[in-house]
Amino acid sequence: MVSLLLAAEVFAAAYLLGSIPFGLLLTRIAGLGDIRKVGSGSIGATNVLRTGNKSLAALTMLLDLGKGSLAVLLAEHFVPDLVLIAAAGAILGHVFTVWLRFQGGKGVATAAGILLALSWPVGVGAIVTWLVTVVATRISSAGALLASLMAPVYAWLATGDAGTTLFAAAISLLVILRHHANIRRLLAGEEPRIKLGKS
Repeated sequence: MVSLLLAAEVFAAAYLLGSIPFGLLLTRIAGLGDIRKVGSGSIGATNVLRTGNKSLAALTMLLDLGKGSLAVLLAEHFVPDLVLIAAAGAILGHVFTVWLRFQGGKGVATAAGILLALSWPVGVGAIVTWLVTVVATRISSAGALLASLMAPVYAWLATGDAGTTLFAAAISLLVILRHHANIRRLLAGEEPRIKLGKS
């Protein structure tokens, strides 16, 4: 029987890991100022890309993805019964980071990292869906929304486990809700496109 205190400790540790605002830290270290004053104001990789620094955007994505995976992998090793608690802490930490008055990122990369660690076929499926959609449309939010919609489907097909599928659906819903402004712009045909080439 897992104690409530242990569950709270695991959640808190995962939350603090997830709350590290890598996008903000990296752009400040690089002398690019406050990323929250650029583009959408988000601290995620897509907004970092709007600074023109593709390497920094890629590093932001990898670190945000990595913290989601790390929270799950550590929980699997030390407290396997609390893996989903750790996963929930990590994604909530990123989206509602305590260091930025609970105004964080949209959770796309961190959710992908969590799904990769929970079940790599699910994570790979979501990432490929995002990548193909972004390449086809050059709209990052479209990729994030489609990947979020497909993640629970991939979870059910890959694991057949109701708990994993419901959790995938829950974090996908959170990501979709965080994209409410993007959805409005998509419907209005006003969502900005990202530059994938050198031009």
